Amino acid sequence: MSELKGQKIDLSQDLSDLEYLKLTKLQGIVYDVIHFFKAVPAGIGKFFVGIVNLIKNFFGKIAGEFKDIFVTFKEGDFKTRLSFLIMGFGSITRGQILRGILFLVFEIVFIVYMAVAGFYWLGKFRTLGDAGGTMEYDPILDTYVRVAGDDSFKILLYGLLTIIFIISFIYTWRLNVKQNKIAQDILKTGKKLKSGKEDLQSLVDDEFHKTLLALPLTGIAVFTVFPIIFMIFVAFTNYDGAHDGYANLFTWVGMNNFNELFSINTGTDNLSVAFGEILSWTLMWAFFATFTNYFLGMFVAIMINKKGIKLKKMWRGILVLTSAVPQFVSLLYISKMFATNGLLNGMLLDWGIFDNISQYIRFWEEKNLARIMVIIINIWIGIPYLMLIATGILMNIPADLYESAAIDGANTFQQYTKITLPYMLFVTGPYLLTSFIGNINNFNVIFLLTGGGPKNPALLTSAGAAGDTDLLITWLFNITTGAESKYYMASVIGIMIFVVVSTLSLISYNLMPSTRNEEDFS
Repeated sequence: MSELKGQKIDLSQDLSDLEYLKLTKLQGIVYDVIHFFKAVPAGIGKFFVGIVNLIKNFFGKIAGEFKDIFVTFKEGDFKTRLSFLIMGFGSITRGQILRGILFLVFEIVFIVYMAVAGFYWLGKFRTLGDAGGTMEYDPILDTYVRVAGDDSFKILLYGLLTIIFIISFIYTWRLNVKQNKIAQDILKTGKKLKSGKEDLQSLVDDEFHKTLLALPLTGIAVFTVFPIIFMIFVAFTNYDGAHDGYANLFTWVGMNNFNELFSINTGTDNLSVAFGEILSWTLMWAFFATFTNYFLGMFVAIMINKKGIKLKKMWRGILVLTSAVPQFVSLLYISKMFATNGLLNGMLLDWGIFDNISQYIRFWEEKNLARIMVIIINIWIGIPYLMLIATGILMNIPADLYESAAIDGANTFQQYTKITLPYMLFVTGPYLLTSFIGNINNFNVIFLLTGGGPKNPALLTSAGAAGDTDLLITWLFNITTGAESKYYMASVIGIMIFVVVSTLSLISYNLMPSTRNEEDFS
């Protein structure tokens, strides 16, 4: 219970907007916290209800597709029915020759591929190979030569491609059936079907958006979606340095790799502890690396844009020049400068601040100090870019808003919180999200500055050693390099990174002013 202007008010109950505005800041915070925790059970319930509805709608959609296929075959003419077996037959016989030929060619290519190679790769896919390469004596060369056997990597790769090709064929076959139903219904109304020439014209007219999207969508499918699918499948194998798939075959191991990552062992080889420690530091790093750059870059832009500041172009130019130097050069130089035997400690010794080498500051050898250093150095890297972004936004905020706020008695801080910051968050919300994700996978800064160090014996696992500044991405690098490369564990961790990043991205995206309050800034 709380008291509002002599009236008792229960903060656990829902308040109207007017009642909420009458609360003090402390009461508002308490009210928000109480209702946040009250909303958690309902949110969890909605989540599971959403999952159930999603599954229900999926199977309902599948059932609807089967029903439509049955009705199409039952009510279709002989052209439509024969198209169930010979794709494109109905389109060709109805005058849509180009469309029909494309369907028919796709079916022929599919049948030939499956007969020549598809069934072979699918047959091997179950075991990922039965016999690896062997060394056999060649009497002609009088030496042992390698005789190629199964290749688990190729089997997994081509097996997945074959499965995707089969799914594509099923989708194309279903599209072929739909086209026949649509064509038959159009002809019943007495209208003409589109000719091949009209189909081509539509690709640069009313269907031009599909033409433009075809190439980028293909690129996304080939270079993004398929590698993710391949990585997911690798996580269920024992693919590593000892089982390269050629000299030694790898095979399916089910959920063993996930059990290895999440099982809590009492010994030193505890992957779950290492993963939890590195994940927590990764999220901490991403938070500070993102928001320190954001607010300090905004602050620098505000200072440079402030009236009365002279040589604005020069200050902006100096900051821009700092970002023109390649990170590879600047970060390696800074790493050496702050090394135990580096330039800074040497200067302090020469100046008499240190009496001997034992007093050197060990920037990269102490956990907390190393973490603070990488965050501070990352600020130096990120501020120039944020300053440029903020400068462009600040110049487009209407000046009369600040004048009206000043007339109403708002001080500088209130103008910042009520005008500048909301505009900045609205415009740069998507950038903040991508910056946070980019910092989770920021390999350069950590690897070039500390190499992941200092090494932590508690994080030494069979999957590879890790240090106190290692991010998940640099740990992945350690896991996948060396003689005992654990590609399967890297895939498991990659899946976990994807789950964490996608979850945070969806939550953050739905909380952004850019998506929730667009009308307020229009």
